[in-house]
Amino acid sequence: MYPMNLQLYPIVPKLRPYVKLICTMDCDNEADTHHIRVLPDTCVEVFINYTDTPVAIIGNELHKRSIVTFRMSRPMDVQMRKGSGCLAICFFPGMAYKFFRPPMHMLSDTTTALEDIWTDLAATIEDKLANVQNNNVRAAIAQQHLTTFLAAGQHDQQVANCLQQVELLEKPPTVKQLADSTGLSQRQLSRRFQHVVGLSPKEYLRVYRFIRSLRYLKNYPASSLTEIAYKSRYYDQAHFIRDYKDYAGHTPGEVVLSQRILY
Repeated sequence: MYPMNLQLYPIVPKLRPYVKLICTMDCDNEADTHHIRVLPDTCVEVFINYTDTPVAIIGNELHKRSIVTFRMSRPMDVQMRKGSGCLAICFFPGMAYKFFRPPMHMLSDTTTALEDIWTDLAATIEDKLANVQNNNVRAAIAQQHLTTFLAAGQHDQQVANCLQQVELLEKPPTVKQLADSTGLSQRQLSRRFQHVVGLSPKEYLRVYRFIRSLRYLKNYPASSLTEIAYKSRYYDQAHFIRDYKDYAGHTPGEVVLSQRILY
């Protein structure tokens, strides 16, 4: 489904709480990859281009240089270009803000040129990665720069605690419960969430429920869609189907059958 050479790299200890994965993606085929649909996962991902080839077509737009995708609540259609090569850095939900100055809600559901965010540093990192031929070295160079960002970055422990609650609790908390756990009002928490995560707490909880259902689809392929909806804490099939149409552009059954939807 995704014909390219993909290689994962170990993440240095300082970055492990924030970085979900680092990999290189080299499209060595004689043709562009097929379009695939990438579903929202509330993650931010950087793609640093180390070739002269445009990195990808996303939607209908050709991206020639390095980009950042902010996959909050909308699917995106991606086609990698033949001959392209890039280093991808995917951040855990709510952790990318430490490495970017603009508030996350200003970038939510966008694909943005890396130079528009990291300015001159984007070109510096591109040049460094282009001038080495070893992908392990490329991963090390990128992590050195990320560690520098981290040293000067901001931190919001209250939002981090809320994200951890959502991840760990079997029954997802309500917005009120999250606010109560922080001592903030719901309005204050919403502002903090939008700044750090890119979504309000209510929006994040809804997308997270959808993401949880995708995990069940992947891990329990023998389960019925009714069982998946129940395990994912959907009140009824109508809400389950509505979220899939909103976040995937397809019904749950269509997502299961598709060979070109990535989740």
